[in-house]
Amino acid sequence: MGVERSFIILKPSCLKRGLVGEIISRFEKKGLKILQLKIAKLPREKVEELYQQHLGKPFYDELVSFMTSDRVVLMVVEGRDAIGIVRRMIGATDPAEASPGTIRGDLALDKTDNLIHACDSPESYEREVRIFFDEKELCPDT
Repeated sequence: MGVERSFIILKPSCLKRGLVGEIISRFEKKGLKILQLKIAKLPREKVEELYQQHLGKPFYDELVSFMTSDRVVLMVVEGRDAIGIVRRMIGATDPAEASPGTIRGDLALDKTDNLIHACDSPESYEREVRIFFDEKELCPDT
């Protein structure tokens, strides 16, 4: 795998519980480079766009409400096989099923409050990152 980018959101509980530094440190220690990072309170329409594939599912409303309840950290990281590495590092969606050593396995509390969202493919990266960052924010030399 070549160098690629991954889009990550550290969810509201991550900030509330003081876990931002620990999680970012895990990515940096793995050799991923942070290209962009910002803290924002997300508008409902952006979260609905992010999770559009889950519209109509039983957990959708709870997820959207949770993601808009407080500030989040939006990140873009870059590195060799960044998407695959990030997905392996975060672990299964349900923390009860996430392996020890993963972010969710070590730190998350429940399926909705699982601390972190990350894109799962180059296509989802392209779609998701454009919801929250404009092109000039993604150019590391500007």
